[in-house]
Amino acid sequence: MARIDVIPLDKMTPEQRRVNDFIAAKRHGGQARGPFGIWLRNPVLAEKAAIFGDYVRDELSIDRKLAELAILAIARHYTAQYEWFAHERHARAAGIEDATIEAIRNGKTPDLPDEKMAATYAMTKEILDTNAVSDATYDRALKALGEVELVELGTTIGFYSMVAMMLVTFLVDVPEGPDPLPV
Repeated sequence: MARIDVIPLDKMTPEQRRVNDFIAAKRHGGQARGPFGIWLRNPVLAEKAAIFGDYVRDELSIDRKLAELAILAIARHYTAQYEWFAHERHARAAGIEDATIEAIRNGKTPDLPDEKMAATYAMTKEILDTNAVSDATYDRALKALGEVELVELGTTIGFYSMVAMMLVTFLVDVPEGPDPLPV
């Protein structure tokens, strides 16, 4: 059960409603959900997080498949049910195979088809598991991704880790069906 309820539209301040409408228009219409529903308590924070999130999601040059792979690893690491719910379909749409998704869901290292994906997953897992990245993992990711994509991967990991932390702190409910991740 969520620790903070979504603010009903009719209870929002005019500024909360303006920011809600801005956020919802790009995501799911109607009402800001997930971390944005929490951040709406501070509309300026919610708007800036949405703008940055839109940039990370839509404008970075990192391959969407790599970004979604990292996001699934983050969601699994934190058992961020809402984040997994929101991104599993994006991962499939980006071309991540069902076997890879299921391996990550079940806390197993997936058998990845190419070095870019393997290096992305290795770096994401290492920073989540150890709060650091070894020289060997960094060098592998740099060789596979190049400098720009590596910076963007680090940014993606940072943003979606922040999202996961908000979701698990406030126990944001999955809107449809049971929780997708085993606890």
